[in-house]
Amino acid sequence: MNDALNHAAGQLGQRLLSSEWRLVTAESCTAGLISMTLTAVENSGNFYTSGFVTYSDNAKSQLLGVRPETFEAHTAVSEQTAREVSLSITGYAGPDSGEDGTPAGTIWFGWALPDGSIVAEMRHFEGDPKSVMEQGAQFALARLDVLLRDVALHQHA
Repeated sequence: MNDALNHAAGQLGQRLLSSEWRLVTAESCTAGLISMTLTAVENSGNFYTSGFVTYSDNAKSQLLGVRPETFEAHTAVSEQTAREVSLSITGYAGPDSGEDGTPAGTIWFGWALPDGSIVAEMRHFEGDPKSVMEQGAQFALARLDVLLRDVALHQHA
C-alpha cells in the first residue's frame, strides 16, 4: 500500500475514534483495498465494523440493499447506486470501460454521514487498474475525513 493511502486511513481512523463514530464500507472496484487499509490502522476494531466487496448487481442488492430499480435505471456505476450505501465506491478500475461506455478510471463515491446527509461524487483517475484502485481508495478515505470534520464542526457550533 502506498504512504498516502495509509496516511488517509490513519487520519480517518483518528477522527472516527475521537468522535466515537463507526464505519461500514462497501467496495466494488477497489476489491477490499479500503477494508485492508483501515484494518491496518491501530485500534481499527474500535471504529471499523465491517466491509463488503460486491462486484455483481445481485450481491449489491442482496448484501447492501441497493434497489434493483436503481441498476435498471442507472447501472451499478452511478451516483444513485453510490448513494444507497454507507461508504461506497463503485467504478471501473480498468483496463476495460463499462458496457454503457463509461470510461475506465471512472469511480462513483457515496458517503452516508452521521447527521443523516448523503454525499455522492464522481471522479476519474488515470493509470493502470492498481493505480486507479489506490487513487480511488485514498480519495474515498480523505474525502470522508473532511466530510466528518464538517459534521463535527456543525454539531459543536
